[in-house]
Amino acid sequence: MSVDLLERPAVPAPVAAGHGDNGGLPARRAMVRWAWRLFRREWRQQLLILSLIIVAVAATFVGSTVATNTPPPAGAGFGTAQDLATVQGTPTQIAAYIAKVQLHVSRVDVIENQTISVPGSINTYDLRAQNPHGPYGLPMLSLLRGHFPTGSDQVAMTSDLASTFGLKVGDTWHQGSTARQLVGIVQNPQSLLDSFALVTPGQVTSPTAATVLFNADASTLKPLGANVETRAGASSANGFNPQTIALALATVGMLLIALVSVGGFTVLAQRRLRSIGMLGSLGATDRNIRLVVRANGVVVGVVGTVVGGLLGLAAWLAYRPHAESSSHHLISEFALPWTVIIVSMALAIVATYFAASRPARAVTKIPIVTALSGRPAPPKALRRSAVPGVVAVVIAFFLLGAAASTGGNGGGAPQLVLGLVSLIVAIILLAPLSLAPLTGLTRRAPVAVRLAVRDLARYRARSGSALAAITLGVLIAVLICVLAASRYGNVLDYAGPNMTSNQLVVYAPSSGPGPGSQCINPNGSRSCGPQTPPVSLATATATAHHIAQGLGTGPVVALDQSSASLLHDAGGRQFGGQVYVATPQLLRAFGISASQINPDADFLTARPGLSSLSLMQATFGDYGSKVGPPATGSNPYPCPKSTCLANPVIQEVSALPSGTSAPNTVVTERFIHQHHLGVSTAGWLIQTAQPLTGQQIANARSTAASASGMSIETKNDQPSSSEIINWATVFGVVLALGVLAMSVGLIRSETAGDLRILTATGAGSRTRRALTASTAGVLALLGAVIGTVAAYIGTIAYTRGSSLDGLSSLENIPAKSLLFILVGMPLLAAIGGWIFSGRQPAAIATQPME
Repeated sequence: MSVDLLERPAVPAPVAAGHGDNGGLPARRAMVRWAWRLFRREWRQQLLILSLIIVAVAATFVGSTVATNTPPPAGAGFGTAQDLATVQGTPTQIAAYIAKVQLHVSRVDVIENQTISVPGSINTYDLRAQNPHGPYGLPMLSLLRGHFPTGSDQVAMTSDLASTFGLKVGDTWHQGSTARQLVGIVQNPQSLLDSFALVTPGQVTSPTAATVLFNADASTLKPLGANVETRAGASSANGFNPQTIALALATVGMLLIALVSVGGFTVLAQRRLRSIGMLGSLGATDRNIRLVVRANGVVVGVVGTVVGGLLGLAAWLAYRPHAESSSHHLISEFALPWTVIIVSMALAIVATYFAASRPARAVTKIPIVTALSGRPAPPKALRRSAVPGVVAVVIAFFLLGAAASTGGNGGGAPQLVLGLVSLIVAIILLAPLSLAPLTGLTRRAPVAVRLAVRDLARYRARSGSALAAITLGVLIAVLICVLAASRYGNVLDYAGPNMTSNQLVVYAPSSGPGPGSQCINPNGSRSCGPQTPPVSLATATATAHHIAQGLGTGPVVALDQSSASLLHDAGGRQFGGQVYVATPQLLRAFGISASQINPDADFLTARPGLSSLSLMQATFGDYGSKVGPPATGSNPYPCPKSTCLANPVIQEVSALPSGTSAPNTVVTERFIHQHHLGVSTAGWLIQTAQPLTGQQIANARSTAASASGMSIETKNDQPSSSEIINWATVFGVVLALGVLAMSVGLIRSETAGDLRILTATGAGSRTRRALTASTAGVLALLGAVIGTVAAYIGTIAYTRGSSLDGLSSLENIPAKSLLFILVGMPLLAAIGGWIFSGRQPAAIATQPME
């Protein structure tokens, strides 16, 4: 005869003050101590969750610190002053305004700048007059080597400018007719990109701009006009605070931790069913048992947070020099966003607490006899409604559209954040519901697949949270891919690298990338400092060929320009970029034959989608002076026949270069002759067989500098759309596969008993591999599909109210990345599950099979 305890006995009434009906404080201490002992004994079983928390906290520590310190420091440009006044204009106007400020403010610090072109380059630098020991400008100036200039014949330079001129401390610098000795190397700690030559106050005779630093009250600022800016106003002007963004990302990261940890704590609670049943049989209440599981979650969270914080601090100290180089300003070792770090650490602990709360509630519903036997409770039918998730999607759609309609000026930040939160909530609510129909869809699948799908639906408390975490990773990646493709797909506002690394453009005098010169003075002139008369076209052509010979290449392609350009008569969007002439020499340089060109084509372009864009206009002659600024109404840009051609024929030619400064869009000679347009040479394109080296670029710049007015342009560091999309795809896939690996490990460990039964009945390694591969593949496929759909819902909602129109063209959809996420990621997951799951379960003979 046996006696079974079918249910817990009634809780006795309190017998002592302070103990209550749950054993009071002594019972809670005992449960917490027991949870701590279990963690010390079984920390290896919790290593998966612990590692996830450590990595997440460390990544949040480093990521938030980098994000916060990447923008210029707060108050950059103010020094130690609370107010600054900036003025541009002629030297007389600048001097008059400085005198006006000095009349109202007793103590000022004046910084005068004269913008000067680097000889032979489109880059510029400032000749700066500043007192190194001024009352307010000390944070904007630091000495690296040598000493500050003390006389009119001395100068200090930034290291990049000294390198450009090939100077070292002690050398003589000739600037026009003035010779100065280089006595020091300096920098602006708040902007390492600030390239300037420092002279003593009064040595800038023709300033183009000046900054006056001072402290004054509000009544004093009024007479100084709109030139004044306050430190408080500059700080509040940024609607997207980096710390706010970092905190939002940390919150999303901790949400991922919670979603994955739910499954881990569910498995741990299942492993401890017998111990928990023993506690219940000894009189522990439901609250005591829930406390054990929750305390375990808190212990794991605290240990992971502390270790992750220390690891993050060490990683930040090692990465700080690289962060200074990429952010272009000095960063203190402990310039940490303490608010974000403390809140994210607290969120990590809270996330593990709530992740453990769900299995804590579930385990108390298991009868004591069932718990003592170690058998899991039968799964309950999924009765969750999809209505809340659909409502969250609708709310996210309208909030994201409202955020985009503000024009991107920072006013839509609350709507954007709330829209993304609503989208994430919708994913958490809807993702687990997709597991229920799987059983019916796989009725005719092999046995191993049916078993895997049944387990996903059966243990959906854990698999649903894992699916939501995978979906969030895919959502982030697809959002970046689609938005990048949409931005780079704007054919009118072209973005990306200016040219390839083996291309160099030599500009003729008074020419440069884009409309006009790079150096425009406040008085309207396009010269930067004293300039000698530009060279003739013949001399400029000879100089370009000389540069090509120095680079070891022969062909030099002349870049001719005319008054022809393009305009889009919708929304006031003009064509961005220079339109060169499609000369036979230019077409041959890119392998384009005459037979490839439509005889009726007016323009050739490498910009995908430009040929199919409606309401295009080809302008020429003196169109701008005759038409004037755009008018309001249905026809903002009139198109008179004498200076405009409506709906020109635009042919897409992929062989043309895609760089923003390269001839990506050209006008045909037929159009030039038909409208009797004049042509002039703007520059020369040189292409080499290998990427240009720094020494080659320096030699080319020096050669161009020998011819007055000429300059060169080489590849910039702007990323291409493919780089952004590829990195986003890799990030999303790696994140999803990492979460998937943890989740599949938890799933297989929770179903280890079933796997032992299969092995004992003769199932071989092929069946075990098929089970794990099917589990991983199905979860990856569902996460990829749901994440992609959610990302497109968010993107469509945002782009419908903004200027991003890249989704309107199939060419701008990142098909390769989406295909890799939707097909490649599930295949990788299935292959990985097959490879790493063939090992036979341990201790089959000694493990009780129930």
